[in-house]
Amino acid sequence: MANFVKLTDRETVVLTGHSAGPKIGFLRAEVALSPLMLYAVLIVAIVFEVLGTSAMQAAQHFTRLGPTLVMVGCYAIAFFCLSYTLRAIPVGIAYAIWSGLGIVLISVVGVVAFGQRLDLPAVLGLGLIIAGVIVINVFSKSTFH
Repeated sequence: MANFVKLTDRETVVLTGHSAGPKIGFLRAEVALSPLMLYAVLIVAIVFEVLGTSAMQAAQHFTRLGPTLVMVGCYAIAFFCLSYTLRAIPVGIAYAIWSGLGIVLISVVGVVAFGQRLDLPAVLGLGLIIAGVIVINVFSKSTFH
């Protein structure tokens, strides 16, 4: 059970276990990021998601420990950064950008690093994904709460 007390510039979080158990308290400073910085954090999330997916390919069904650990670490960073952006970017918008650009980037990595081929319909589909991300960012009024 956690109790949250909001202060003027800091948030105090008190974690409690059993009602008679010890209490652990800590302070966490809230940092307000500009929209540009939030998009930078979202791009970091996308990059780590692509790195994690590339490591998944190299892990060969989790039979290689090194790439498997890289994959887990990259996905942890990616989800942390994605969740951080959700403080100001609506979840649907953030996820659309994250997954859309992630699909495009991992497709490029597949071609360059793994020798995979994309046919014309795949390239056209990736172009439509990019167009969708552009439309969301340029024309949507839903990008920030």
